[in-house]
Amino acid sequence: MSRRAAVLGHPISHSKSPALHTAAYAKLGVDIGYSAIDVTVAGLPAFMESLREDGSWCGLSVTMPLKSAMVREVDEVRGAGALLGVINTVVFENDGGTVRRAGYNTDVAGIVESVRYAGVASAPRAAILGGGGTSAAAVAAVQQLGAGHVDVFVRDAGRAGDAEAAAAAVGISLSVRPLTEAASAVAGTDLVISTFPPRAADDLAGELAALPGTGAGVLLDVAYDPWPSRIAEVWRGHGGAVVPGLEMLMYQAAEQIRLFSGYDVDTAVIDVMCDSVGLPRRVF
Repeated sequence: MSRRAAVLGHPISHSKSPALHTAAYAKLGVDIGYSAIDVTVAGLPAFMESLREDGSWCGLSVTMPLKSAMVREVDEVRGAGALLGVINTVVFENDGGTVRRAGYNTDVAGIVESVRYAGVASAPRAAILGGGGTSAAAVAAVQQLGAGHVDVFVRDAGRAGDAEAAAAAVGISLSVRPLTEAASAVAGTDLVISTFPPRAADDLAGELAALPGTGAGVLLDVAYDPWPSRIAEVWRGHGGAVVPGLEMLMYQAAEQIRLFSGYDVDTAVIDVMCDSVGLPRRVF
């Protein structure tokens, strides 16, 4: 029987996940059909209930604004997702005829692998822009990279709860700072992760552009459409390395593909995934 998987979110038409997954399953020779489905937070419980009697499903990718809400729709949350309370992956497991739904967070692995490929050293001096759901994964990723502290810059200190909870869960110290301090603070930082939605960092980019070049470190901008973002252009102009959100998406998808298919995702599979979304093939 052909199996099914999909990415859920709202809006979802822009998603690159179908291209990444479809290319990988074709290379692996696995019969998994993958689509994009628009689902709101309010509509999520009914959608998940509609899948209960359909044994063809093997997995779901979960994007905004569903990453926190999906925790309530699974039977178990594992790994980083259990610590963070935020998941982006659901795996359907057949346990003696009973289907269980397991939740994971592969965003953490996506961030770690993408910035390591860009050359981030261990124990970086790190900063995160934004305090929403993706910031929780960013905090956990920074901790995995060996950092003992991270600064989180937000417009409203009351909206940093996800990041603060993640820091407490993974054991890293965190300072919440106003976004007005970000430009001068991040200019000489080893690793900056922007979790802002598209164009939300444009004002900050203008502030950075007014500063002298400082031989900046690595910037991961999780937004990837439009690309390059204004902050990515300024960062690169100051001599820093830029990682597009599409690279993070590709690496977190690779972990989802392994979970959905049961197959290892090797360099050959990664290369066709890169081809599918216009990323350069990996050079090691």
